[in-house]
Amino acid sequence: MQTLGLDHVAVITGDSDALQRFYIDMFGATIEFDGEEYPGGPRMTVINVGPSTELNVFEIEGNDQAEHQTPMFGRGRLDHIGLRAADLDQFGHIRRQLMDAGATDGTVTDFGRKLSLFFRDPDAMECEVLVPNPEPGRHPVGSRSDLFE
Repeated sequence: MQTLGLDHVAVITGDSDALQRFYIDMFGATIEFDGEEYPGGPRMTVINVGPSTELNVFEIEGNDQAEHQTPMFGRGRLDHIGLRAADLDQFGHIRRQLMDAGATDGTVTDFGRKLSLFFRDPDAMECEVLVPNPEPGRHPVGSRSDLFE
């Protein structure tokens, strides 16, 4: 393989401050940069969501794209992003935080090799957090919220 994985995903927001707080509070993210992308350019925030993965967030005056949310697979070329939890304990911790924040109902889906939890960020962008499944293939694909009850 010639790459090390995903470097960043660029998104547009109407409220960089709210998006920063959400990813810091829910995932322990850090802010690498927050300012004009270039002199006179839009506000750009680089949110580190993993050791080598970031969200490049743009707040562009007059751009209302963050307000448009359509059903999954109807959102254009970028449908959603998936973040990987450090381990199963962190996945459970993230799940509880997202539930407390009202960002998810807590449903965990067993996809065989991975467990998945969907959530919505403050811009209502549907996202996902995943973790390797400790028991791949042992259960049928479907809801596995019982792991965290």
